[in-house]
Amino acid sequence: MNMWIPTENEKYGVVLVSFRGTVQHGLPLEIGDTVQILEKCEGWYRGFILKNPNAKGIFPCSYIHLKNAHIKNKGQFELVVPTEDSVITEMTSTLRDWGAMWKQLFVKNEGDLFHRLWHVMNEILDLRRQVLVGHLTHDRMRDVKQHITARLDWGNEQLGLDLVPRREFSMVDPDEISVTELYRLMEHRHRKKETPSPVSTHHLFVHLKSLMSSNLGEELEVFFFIYDSRECKPLSERFFVKLNKNGLPKFPEKTERQSTLFVDIGSGDLRKDVYIVVHIIRIGRMGAGEKKNTCNVQYRRPYGCAVVCIADLLTSDSKDDHLLKVYACNTESDWSQIHENIIKKVNSRYNLSGSNTGMAVALQLLHGDIEQLRREYLVLFTRGVSITKKLGFSDVIMPGEMRNDLYVTLEKGEFEKGGKSVARNVEVTVYALDADGQILKGFVAVGSGEPGGDEYHTFVLYHNNSPRWAELIKLPIPVDMFHGSHVRFEFRHCSTKDKGEKKLFGFSFVPLMQEDGRTLPDGTHELIVHKCEENASLQDCARYLKLPFSKSNLPGNNQTVKGSKESLWITSFLCSTKLTQNGDMLDLLKWRAHPERISDSLSKLKEIDGSEIVKFLQDTLDTLFGILDESSQRYSLKVFDCLVHIINLLQDSKFQHFKPVMDTYIESHFAGALSYRDLIKVLKWYVDRIIEADCQEHIRQVLQATEYIFKYIIQSRWLFALATGGQNEEEFRCCMHELFMSISFFLSQENKSSQPIIQTQTVFLQSFPAVYGELLKLFTVREVAAFVRETLGSLPTASQADCPLEAIKLHCIAKTVDSELYTNPESRCILLPVVLRLLQAHMQEQKDLVMCAHILTCMLSLLKKEDTELTVSEEVDLIVESVLGVLLRTVLEVANRPHPPGSTLRPQIQDVTGEFVSCLLALLRHMKDRHYQQLLQSFTSKNDLRDFLLHIFTVFRILIRPEMFPKDWTVMRLVTNNIIITTVLYLSDALRKDFLNDNFDYKVWDSYFCLSVIFINQPCLQLETYSASKRKKILEKYGDMRVMMGCEIFSMWQNLGEHKLNFIPAMIGPFLEVTLVPQPDLRNVMIPIFHDMMDWEQRRSGNFKQVEAKLIDKLDSLMSEGKGDETYRELFNSILLKKIERETWRESGISLIATVTRLMERLLDYRDCMKMGEVDGKKIGCTVSLLNFYKTELNKEEMYIRYIHKLYDLHLKAQNYTEASYTLLLYDELLEWSERPLREFLSYPMQSEWQRKENLHLTIIQNFDRGKCWENGIILCRELADQYESYYDYRNLSKMRMMEASFYDKIMDQQRLEPEFFRVGFYGKKFPFFLRNKEFVCRGHDYERLEAFQQRMLNEFPHAIAMQHANQPDQTIYQAEAQYLQIYAVTPIPDSQDVLQRDGVTDNIKSFYKVNNIWRFRYDRPFHKGTKDKENEFKSLWVERTTLMLVQSLPGISRWFEVERRELVEVSPLENAIEVIENKNLQLRTLITQCQTRQMQNINPLTMCLNGVIDAAVNGGLARYQEAFFVKDYIMNHPEDGDKIGRLRELMFEQAHILEFGLAVHEKFVPQDMRPLHKKLVDQFHLMKSSLGIQEFPTSVRASPIHFTNGSPRTGRNSAPNIMSPEGGARVVARHSPLSYPAVNRYSSSSLSSQASNEVSNITGQSESSDEVFNIQPSPSTSSLSSNHSASPNVTSSAPSSARGSPQLSDKHKHSRENGLSPRERPCSAIYPNPLDPTQRPVHHTAGDAFLPRSDPNISTLDKVVKPAVCTWSLVTPLSDLNGKCPPVPPRPPYTGSPAKTRSQSPVMASRSPQKSAAPPFTPSPTEFHSSGLVSNSPVLSGSYSSGISSLSRCSVSEASGTETTPADHALPNSASSGSDELFRRENKTPPPYSIHERNPRRQVPLPPCLAIHTNIDAPPIPPKPHQIRRQDTEPRRPDQFPRPRPIPRKVSQL
Repeated sequence: MNMWIPTENEKYGVVLVSFRGTVQHGLPLEIGDTVQILEKCEGWYRGFILKNPNAKGIFPCSYIHLKNAHIKNKGQFELVVPTEDSVITEMTSTLRDWGAMWKQLFVKNEGDLFHRLWHVMNEILDLRRQVLVGHLTHDRMRDVKQHITARLDWGNEQLGLDLVPRREFSMVDPDEISVTELYRLMEHRHRKKETPSPVSTHHLFVHLKSLMSSNLGEELEVFFFIYDSRECKPLSERFFVKLNKNGLPKFPEKTERQSTLFVDIGSGDLRKDVYIVVHIIRIGRMGAGEKKNTCNVQYRRPYGCAVVCIADLLTSDSKDDHLLKVYACNTESDWSQIHENIIKKVNSRYNLSGSNTGMAVALQLLHGDIEQLRREYLVLFTRGVSITKKLGFSDVIMPGEMRNDLYVTLEKGEFEKGGKSVARNVEVTVYALDADGQILKGFVAVGSGEPGGDEYHTFVLYHNNSPRWAELIKLPIPVDMFHGSHVRFEFRHCSTKDKGEKKLFGFSFVPLMQEDGRTLPDGTHELIVHKCEENASLQDCARYLKLPFSKSNLPGNNQTVKGSKESLWITSFLCSTKLTQNGDMLDLLKWRAHPERISDSLSKLKEIDGSEIVKFLQDTLDTLFGILDESSQRYSLKVFDCLVHIINLLQDSKFQHFKPVMDTYIESHFAGALSYRDLIKVLKWYVDRIIEADCQEHIRQVLQATEYIFKYIIQSRWLFALATGGQNEEEFRCCMHELFMSISFFLSQENKSSQPIIQTQTVFLQSFPAVYGELLKLFTVREVAAFVRETLGSLPTASQADCPLEAIKLHCIAKTVDSELYTNPESRCILLPVVLRLLQAHMQEQKDLVMCAHILTCMLSLLKKEDTELTVSEEVDLIVESVLGVLLRTVLEVANRPHPPGSTLRPQIQDVTGEFVSCLLALLRHMKDRHYQQLLQSFTSKNDLRDFLLHIFTVFRILIRPEMFPKDWTVMRLVTNNIIITTVLYLSDALRKDFLNDNFDYKVWDSYFCLSVIFINQPCLQLETYSASKRKKILEKYGDMRVMMGCEIFSMWQNLGEHKLNFIPAMIGPFLEVTLVPQPDLRNVMIPIFHDMMDWEQRRSGNFKQVEAKLIDKLDSLMSEGKGDETYRELFNSILLKKIERETWRESGISLIATVTRLMERLLDYRDCMKMGEVDGKKIGCTVSLLNFYKTELNKEEMYIRYIHKLYDLHLKAQNYTEASYTLLLYDELLEWSERPLREFLSYPMQSEWQRKENLHLTIIQNFDRGKCWENGIILCRELADQYESYYDYRNLSKMRMMEASFYDKIMDQQRLEPEFFRVGFYGKKFPFFLRNKEFVCRGHDYERLEAFQQRMLNEFPHAIAMQHANQPDQTIYQAEAQYLQIYAVTPIPDSQDVLQRDGVTDNIKSFYKVNNIWRFRYDRPFHKGTKDKENEFKSLWVERTTLMLVQSLPGISRWFEVERRELVEVSPLENAIEVIENKNLQLRTLITQCQTRQMQNINPLTMCLNGVIDAAVNGGLARYQEAFFVKDYIMNHPEDGDKIGRLRELMFEQAHILEFGLAVHEKFVPQDMRPLHKKLVDQFHLMKSSLGIQEFPTSVRASPIHFTNGSPRTGRNSAPNIMSPEGGARVVARHSPLSYPAVNRYSSSSLSSQASNEVSNITGQSESSDEVFNIQPSPSTSSLSSNHSASPNVTSSAPSSARGSPQLSDKHKHSRENGLSPRERPCSAIYPNPLDPTQRPVHHTAGDAFLPRSDPNISTLDKVVKPAVCTWSLVTPLSDLNGKCPPVPPRPPYTGSPAKTRSQSPVMASRSPQKSAAPPFTPSPTEFHSSGLVSNSPVLSGSYSSGISSLSRCSVSEASGTETTPADHALPNSASSGSDELFRRENKTPPPYSIHERNPRRQVPLPPCLAIHTNIDAPPIPPKPHQIRRQDTEPRRPDQFPRPRPIPRKVSQL
């Protein structure tokens, strides 16, 4: 078997093919992965992917492309570095990082950056291929790399990545260069990115496309030039383009003839008054409209002009063509000024040449050097473009530039008529001729676009003897042909006759050079027009050249020619680098010909223009040194002065580029070997005269030229030594020493009164450093360094305020440090002391810090690793001794300076903080252990050492600030941190050695700990935020510096001993912040410090309350900032618990740790919740949990109040105004009505406690108003009104009383929706701590039903699983690693029974008390106990009633509160029957009352209710109860139920009596067409009485009238008119569906005979049977989240719970009758409500509804559509007061066996309850259920479903004092019921109801007369309501051990 062999050379490769790694130990690979290879065996490699080095495996060799690599640390921990180009390496790694981020851009929908980055990545990949191929030239490779790095920097900037320091396109290793150099590179790249360097040179690209005009037909000449309207002169030559007759370029194939580049436009020329002018000349007939004749002669004639401002091109889009308007002259004679008129907008002198005339031109401004443009616009120059030069020289004259251009402008002419009656048509022809009279071919250039010609013809102005042309031509005549050449101008008259002759009538000429060699002077010349008629006379130029050519040159006696009127004016301008017009210059250059003029020529040299001197620079210098060699005694001083003048001339920016010319001259052409003597002599003479001289100006000029003077001296001496073999060396050295002694003496002068000397010293110091390099040519390094040391050392050290010399000193030092001399280590050791002395003085004075920083930077940059260790160490010693202390102070000073408001970008140019910081870091990096020991030993006292440590720790804290370096300078930050931690490790020894035990210094130690904490917490060290590759690089280079510093903190802490007490509790917060850093090793090191703190605090105080308090305070702020996680909580808990196991204070320690751990749980939950966008219940619940924790467990009042306001803001954002009020009330109750002053807190100003409480009251009242909780607002209004009254503040008292009154009005006038309540269980460990395995009751939003609430909860917890049953979950659910939600509706049990039972109280008032201040809720589940009797299910039908008690009442500070405890009670079948009949009786009473008081618009609800009860009873409904409970067996088996059986019997009799009374009332109001139905009801009622065995009512019943306790029935003042009929008249109620009137119970359609059913349907206009008139509440026993099922809601399974199966979620195929219900008409369901389910609608109760304390679906639908008037039953109201409505009847005898009383006293009932302990009395809710066998199997019993005693009816046990009854609906599928409904619908031929979204309400129809309610018919009395004759002390109360919350306002104890 072959072995795995370690590889030697095969170390690094790139994956070519993806490998799945399916073999054993296989390593999956993707294309492009880079792998490091460790071993090899038979075609397989073993290694790892570089991006994941921990996963090692094998892969095929053939899948890998090997690459060369360099191996570091060969062996187990070897590191492989590819040996490819560094740019390629960077490109590859950067593209890998970009790839992941690029995909995230797509996910974040940042499309623009996504696509731009994609293009850049493709571009980089393409460039990478070019580099890898290696076929590029060196220059091209450089350009490609530059392009690549620019693209990489752009991408890094866009993606927020780090700035990469580079040197010549390659990344630099920060460890390989000085910190100062690194900073300089970073700063350079940063500034380059932020501020591009301004460009001073610009160029204009012009491309003529075409001329568009409707009247073309002749060829055109177009001239472009740049024109300065301020100076009224052209700035450039002309660009000339020829166009054909169609307006297109004549030579389209030659692009250089169509486009040009106007070069050398200065920045000052880009202004508003500089224009591009276009002149257009046509070639053709004299007149544009002339008819074509036989004449073929063509003339140049003006056509048009266009103008565009050059400044407009700066803002225009360069890609768009410009369409220029073309204008023509109104008068031809104004042609020469047309462009000026257009610019000045003199409209009277020009007009548009044609409406359609325009010129299409491409114009583009280009910026930068011309060579740079050639590279950037390669296509432009390759294709061809002409160059149009600037007139004259450019702003900067370059040496070697060759020009010899003579520009001639033909300005104007004056001519005589010549005997003609009209003016001439003058044409001028221009020729250039040489000395022999031959025409110079091709030297007459019109413009740059066309080649030069032999002659030039001006344009012709028609009949004009004073033509003005202003045409510019260029004569580029060579220098050698210039002498003897002249220009001739011939004048011809152009005849317009048939022949079209051009007749010569005169000429002018001008010679180009004078006899003395000077050229034609620049300026305007008036030339003489010589008469001439024959061309032949001009052939011999010698004849006329003798004639005068200019009137200015005529002799005085030649008056004839002077008086001539004919003249030609021209302007000449010479632009030549070889010819001169200056005679003085010529005299100097020809000094040998006129020796007597030498002195004058030397004196006049200073007056000659600089451009003339630089033209002949070499010749001039040769002349000067020639004179010096020959006449040194006589002219040495003047030659020296002339030399100084020329040298200083080259300092001018215009001529500075000629310095290389002089340098070349000195090195190659200078031959003055003896000149050095005279130069040294004169220079020393000037220096010696400085002190005595009154005028220092000339001496300063001499010293300003010191550099080049020394260059001439050194070169001259070198030439002399070369020629003589080194003779006179000592003499030369002696002269030089004497010269420097003079200089040193001059510099040492401190004449404070002599300001001129200081200025002279300044001038010398500016130029002195340039001498060093020259001296090194003849002297050794040490000799030159000695010269410099002596010279600079002679400078005075005492600084003077505002002295310019101080700044120049530093500049001189800076240049010295930058010089080659200082770079040499030999000289550096000589110069360093004097440099440091001057530098230290300036830094101490805090002057010229920019230059100081620069000097320090240069000095420290020279300290290289490769230098000898000893040399570097000595230099570091010197620098540390001299400037370390002052450098620390300087950094402190400049870092704490306030920055200007706008200076957000760092580093600023004048902000030297970064440079000083880099200097400090560089110095510290070079310091070794020896340096630190010397430094610490150098402090003479402990105070000095203490101050130093405080300084350096403070500086380090400054360096760690995020704003110290720009955001993307991560490289610089890491270097900084590495240096800081190294230095801190050195200095910590000093702390341990000098500041412990007796010498302990708290301030130093505190500064040390603060620095360490800030160091660990700084963002750039949080490696978890970086990518894996970046994190890996940092760890490889620096390690995790946080852990290193954490270990150092722990070590130093352990050394403190008893001094630890000084840092408790101060350092708890900082150390806690350190432990929250997500680094496991750091946490393991730092968390044990808290145990140490607890131990020492326990020793000191006997407890650790301070530790606990500080931990809690800091945890909140730190975790709210996003620090900490669940892992930290577990680690904190486990480490500290382990640490305190053996402590004596273990119990209290465990308590503290548990408290802190619980706080962390809540804070983590709070932080996670707050990350969500919208306000939801989770956020609010989490805040409530945290708020209560701070109050109850921690007693932190300030934190408690802060979270009160956070919760308040959440409620406001969610528009929970009532909850917001309750929340703010918590803070309000902490305050008293006192004048105690309160500090400014949160958003509250400084104010008294009374004022703050008043403001809080007003805010709470406002929110109660917005939340429609006016009753609570009234209480606060009263309290505030009392305060105002006590202070006699009647103004505010009045406002408060009016507000209180308005609240009363709103209570009575405005409708309030009654919310639904839902029980929610949160099970499983994945829920937040405050929800985990707890159950809550939630107050729903307006219109929110169960399904909507369920969906909202699932949205808040998207990972939760909905539980499909209402049973309590088992332990597996509690402990599951998941989220389970259990939701179902519950019914509130109100406490305010006195209000709800009181007659005369309107429903608007009652509705508040039904759903407010509720702390008890219930839900019912029917089930069968024992054997179910299929014939009569009532015998075994029980109800399981669960009551939930909350920790606080709803509404409160949250929309949900936790369930504190639950009670479970079982309701027997008999009690259930009693509840059902009581509820039905109550409904009947209510409907009868409403009918009597005319609160119903029609009688249909009463009719249907009566029909349902009577028909059901006739068909066996009540009989089932009789069979179940009145039989002998039941009475014998249940003797304890005797009273209840009696009660049931009484209720049955009472129901019969109420029905009799109701039929009497019905008879009064029944319309005529419903009389047959009424008759049927009466007959059925008699059958019902017979079936019950009732012949006569008992006396007590018969004597019990239906009475009104408060007097006569009335319409209360608060009652509203009939809402369905605004006029108050009776109207038919418009209904949304056939189910308009839900009652207590429903009955089946089979309970009515077909005839009666049809009658009811016909009368009411309903499309379904009347069994849907009453709604029933299904039980919650089967589901928590499911919706309604397809069966009718009045049927509920009577099977045991185990047999019913799990209900399903809402069924879209719901029974049609369910879907037909409107949202406010369906029965209320505790489990299956639907957001679209009408059963969820809150019901408004009538005045007679005393038994239903909240919105109850058992109440007639009439309550939902008619706003009831206040009415009641009365014992005392006379019949006359009732208006014939009903007679009074005596009260019913009291019944003592009420269910409530029996429940509370009977031991049998207690034994039935599952609760072992005594349960408090309560009122069960009605329960509705359905036996599947009743409808389908027993038609005889079908009537029981609507009789009020059915198993489907409410099982509500009413208490003696009017107990609470609550709806709890339940519905299960029933195919029989569904089929029955469908059959009934078909029989009645009524369509099924539509969906709720499809129905349209019917319009209201007036009530017909037959349905009018008659008031004059008396009705028999009916029994009173039961609550009026019962005991009032039987209302259930909450046990004392569970006190319910106090009513508003609640008072919280002062924290």
